[in-house]
Amino acid sequence: MARDYYEVLGVPKTADAAQIQQAFRTLARRYHPDVNKDPAAEDRFKELNEAYSVLSDPDTRARYDRFGPDFRQIPEDYDERAAAAQGFGGRGGYAGAGGRGGARVWTTGGQYDASDVDFEELFGGIFGGRAGPAGRARAGPVPGADQEAELTLTVEEAYRGGRRKITLGGPGGGRTYDVTVPAGVVDGQRIRLAGEGGRGRGQGAAGDLYLVVRIAPHARYRLSGRDIHVDLPVTPWEAALGATIPVSGPGGTAKVHVPPGTSTGRRLRLRGEGMPNPKGSPGDLYAEIRVMVPPSLSPRERELLEELAAVSTFDPRKQT
Repeated sequence: MARDYYEVLGVPKTADAAQIQQAFRTLARRYHPDVNKDPAAEDRFKELNEAYSVLSDPDTRARYDRFGPDFRQIPEDYDERAAAAQGFGGRGGYAGAGGRGGARVWTTGGQYDASDVDFEELFGGIFGGRAGPAGRARAGPVPGADQEAELTLTVEEAYRGGRRKITLGGPGGGRTYDVTVPAGVVDGQRIRLAGEGGRGRGQGAAGDLYLVVRIAPHARYRLSGRDIHVDLPVTPWEAALGATIPVSGPGGTAKVHVPPGTSTGRRLRLRGEGMPNPKGSPGDLYAEIRVMVPPSLSPRERELLEELAAVSTFDPRKQT
C-alpha cells in the first residue's frame, strides 16, 4: 500500500501550502539522485515528487484527504455516480485504469492485474438489469470508469508544452490521441482527456482518461518541483575575479553574475527562469558553480600560476 503523502513529506495534515513546499524542497535536495548516491535515493525522490504534486494542488489534496490513496480511481463526480448507481460505493470495489501494466480492479482488499477484464461485462454484473434484494430489476445508465496512463516527456517538452500525438495500447490495437500539453507541466501532474476512458453502460457517459506526466531524467537539468538546477562550469580566474557568464536553460540563455571569490558548490539564483506556471509564479533557475582547472597548461600559464603560488597566502585547508 502506498505511504501516506503527509508522512512522505514529514508534515502534519494541517500543514499549509508554504510548509508543504518547504518540506519538499528540503527533502528533494537531500534525496536527489545527482546528490545522493544511495541506490534507494531515486525511488525516494520519485516518492517525494508524487506526494508534492498531490498535496501542492488544493483540489487534488482535497480529493486525497477525502478518499485516501485510491483517490485517482474515484470519479470526480463520484457523488452523482453513486446516486445514479443506487448505492454503489459501500463494500464493493472500484474499477480503474492501470498505468504500464494494463487495467487494474480496485477492491477493499487491494488490487490485482486485470488486463483481460471486460469492464462492460464486469460493471454490467454489478449494476445491470439483475434483480435486486427485493427481486426488482435495477436499470438505468451506468457511467464508464476513469482510466490512467503515463505520458513521458523530456524537460524541454514539459517546459514548452504544445500538441503531441500519443498512442496507447498494444501493437495494432492502440488508440491515437491528439493531446495538448500545457506549458510547465511537472512530474506527477495529470492531463484530462474527457470522455476517453471506459465505456458507459446503458447510454451512460464514458469515463475520462488521465495522462500522468512523467519527466524523463536529463543529462543537464535537474528538476525540483518547478525549480531547475544546472551546473555552471567556470574557470579559476572567473571564480576568483568575478565574471558575467551565460547559462543555458530550457527556455533559452540568460546571463548570471559570478561574484568575486566564488567557490565550487555556490548556487546562483535566476528568479523566474524555471518551469512556467500557468496558475501562478514560475519556478527559479539555480546555477551551481563548478570551478574547472585546465587539463594542460601552456608554459606562460604555468609561469603565472607558479608566480601566484609563490606570493599567495591563501590556504583553503585553514578556512572555516
